[in-house]
Amino acid sequence: KKQYKAFSYYHLPDGRVVSLWKHALTSISADGGKTWAEPVQRALGFVNSNAKIWGQSTSDGKFATVYNPSEYRWPLAVSTSKDGLEYTDLMLVHGEITAMRYGGQYKSYGPQYVRGIQEGNGTPPDGKMWLTYSMNKEDIWVASVPVPICSKAAEYAREVFDEMPDGQETALWNTYDLQWASTRIEKDEEGRKSLTLRDKDPFDYAKAEKIFPASAQFTVTAEIRAGQNDHGTLHMEVQNAKGQPSIRISFNEDGRIYSKSGARYSSLGSYEAGKNYTVKLNVDTKMRYYTVQINSGREVGRIFYAPAASLERVVFRTGVPRLHPTPETPADRYTDLPDANAVDPEACFRIYALETAPAPKPDNNQ
Repeated sequence: KKQYKAFSYYHLPDGRVVSLWKHALTSISADGGKTWAEPVQRALGFVNSNAKIWGQSTSDGKFATVYNPSEYRWPLAVSTSKDGLEYTDLMLVHGEITAMRYGGQYKSYGPQYVRGIQEGNGTPPDGKMWLTYSMNKEDIWVASVPVPICSKAAEYAREVFDEMPDGQETALWNTYDLQWASTRIEKDEEGRKSLTLRDKDPFDYAKAEKIFPASAQFTVTAEIRAGQNDHGTLHMEVQNAKGQPSIRISFNEDGRIYSKSGARYSSLGSYEAGKNYTVKLNVDTKMRYYTVQINSGREVGRIFYAPAASLERVVFRTGVPRLHPTPETPADRYTDLPDANAVDPEACFRIYALETAPAPKPDNNQ
């Protein structure tokens, strides 16, 4: 008996079978899996420890492997291949790590034990790659990954959700959607559609992310409504390709809108529950500078709180970013979080529209 664990496989176009095991071990069978080429090799370029790897063909005729590309069980990433043998990229599937509510032995942090739809069981009607996995060995998650799998945007965003076809509103968004912190298209009291973030989860948050072409000078315009102004927080961030933010605008639980400037926050004024606010940013990464305007108010200049050569995504999130665990976090924890089943008063934030665009070119004739 050989110590290969968590077997996953897929067929190549020529009929051979590729196998994947923990520790990035792999082999190929020419007889339908009866025998495997030995010695079994560690797949070159695959960084993986004692965690499951999932492999499959995708609906566009390519191949994908999904795994934890680290010595830990976080994050969860996908790599794609044209021929099922050479994988040439690495993209994020699930980078969030929910707070571990219950302690225990071998309670590894992160998204793990990933599986997709095994070949022979059909292709989903939407053509997506569907995955399921455990978070912290507590909650079971499902991820749908659009096919073809890509990480770049071809166009700037012009999302007016009430004008978009039903069911297609978030087709080009990355959404983080929980039972107690949902990110979904809903209609408001007037019947107008919005991307709605609700949050009553004290340990997690709702999140939506829209990618646009990497830019140094551009504008961002968002129409936002908070359902309350005495609890709950919405952060609107502009981030680079690695998810590192340079700009943060916050609708805070004290009823005020803030911009982040280094370790401090500067007030941009108050906001009312149930009222729409248009937030417009003019961004220049070369100057590490942006202006922000709320509705028709005065433009206010701000410095980035972190530099970036270019920025390419707008993120809406109902909580502060998580910085735990780290590589220094102990492997095991045996205590439960206090009030692990608690529920917060629900906060609701609606995004009605988002537009990103290249900065207008200066008129040299003036």
